[in-house]
Amino acid sequence: MTKSFNVIDQPWIAVAGSGLVSLRQIFSDHSLTQLGGNPVQKIAVMKLLLAIAQAAWTPQDEDEWQAVGAEGMAKKCLDYLDKWYDRFDLYDRERPFLQMPAVVTAQLKPYGAVLADISTGNTTVLLQSQVEAALTDADKALMLVLLMGFALGGKKTDNSVVLTAGYAGKTNDKGKPSTGKAGSAVAHMGMLHNVLLGSTPSQSIWLNLLTDSQTQACNAYPAGIGVAPWEQMPTGEDDTIARKLRASLMGRLVPMGRFCLLAEHGLHYSEGIVYPSYKEGGIDPSIAINASGKVLWCDPERRPWRELTSLLSLLDAGQSKGFQSLQINSGLERIRKTVDRFGLWSGGLKVSSNAGEQYASGSDDYVESIIWLDTDVLGKNFFSILKQEMMELDQLAKVLYGRVVGFYKCLQKSDGGDLAALATTQFWQLVERDFQQLVDHCAMDQEHVNVRQTLRRRFAQHVHDLYDQYCPMDSARQLEAWASNRPNTHKYVTALNTQQVSA
Repeated sequence: MTKSFNVIDQPWIAVAGSGLVSLRQIFSDHSLTQLGGNPVQKIAVMKLLLAIAQAAWTPQDEDEWQAVGAEGMAKKCLDYLDKWYDRFDLYDRERPFLQMPAVVTAQLKPYGAVLADISTGNTTVLLQSQVEAALTDADKALMLVLLMGFALGGKKTDNSVVLTAGYAGKTNDKGKPSTGKAGSAVAHMGMLHNVLLGSTPSQSIWLNLLTDSQTQACNAYPAGIGVAPWEQMPTGEDDTIARKLRASLMGRLVPMGRFCLLAEHGLHYSEGIVYPSYKEGGIDPSIAINASGKVLWCDPERRPWRELTSLLSLLDAGQSKGFQSLQINSGLERIRKTVDRFGLWSGGLKVSSNAGEQYASGSDDYVESIIWLDTDVLGKNFFSILKQEMMELDQLAKVLYGRVVGFYKCLQKSDGGDLAALATTQFWQLVERDFQQLVDHCAMDQEHVNVRQTLRRRFAQHVHDLYDQYCPMDSARQLEAWASNRPNTHKYVTALNTQQVSA
């Protein structure tokens, strides 16, 4: 019998509380909650789901988007999956899902070689989860989706295989096969991705769906929405189809950044389509970029929730001052009319690079945060209060850092910078526990002010506890240094912003 694994009907997508589900279930089972897996898996799968939805139905404008709704979109996606059913089989002989049979001549690589969290070669194994294990068909489907946009750069790609005649993108200055470039959704350090969340995966897809008018207005995709790769696969790295994918939204959702072909004990693996970088104007709708062309990168020491005010800066009287994400901005303009509560999800993977090889090690890690917001409180007052609270927290963290440094200077030892940095990091970890509550009470009535006042006392206590933890007072000299540098949080604790309280 011919082997088959069709991702439309076979379970392979992790959903919290439901295990693995199929594509069909994503659009038909309204009891599902949120996507599961690590942050990169979540965003890679979300991009695929958005690509399916955009291919099935791209509304002309906001009126059409709202009229059809999430359920109408899901029905259109189910009809679309039925129409293209044979293109979603991992083992189809002619058109295997997201694979290029022509790269069969590329070297066969073990699956672990292309997965960021698996140790291969001489890499030290620290955890059992880093040991390569046999992959199920569901694992292989997920791996292929990841590799399209989130493949790490390096020498593991067999770039001696070139499918477009005369294409020089896989050759270095010496005329030899070059190392593979980083996936377009990763870039050189690991970009932070952002999407809106609804109560179900299908509602989340609907909230993030772009209209034709939004796509045209952003001027980032000259070829418009484009054609999904499973409908029309490229034949090489730089053929007509590949060029259209490079210039379309569809090419950013499912970039085909690697040409792969599954084999029994590994996969044939080569670099695929290379996309313009963010510096060249090529952007994913989920990344955040500011007016000067800088993007938000994943940073394990600065959790994504700390960028909330920047991502929501559109609420600041319509002024675009912070980092702007097409996915977030498009959704914020429509969300008040459609849902009562939504989530803002941010996540990704920080990576390092050396001599063209990308990897995750040292302080590199996955980052992820979800902040839930009530749509009825969105507005200038909410944003100004949230912005003020974040500014005050930033100042509190600086006070802690400065006081720890001052303590060690009094002892005529090192400047204490490393210990001050550790204390500050721990402070933000403690604040994160209550940050959702803080967001929920960014309103001007007295009840909400009282809650924020309680939270301020708690945050100030964190500062004092951490100061005591990192600045001992066992000797007389230490006690004197401790007393003279003890943080003063009285003003922060006793007074909220005057305008907030009086209002």
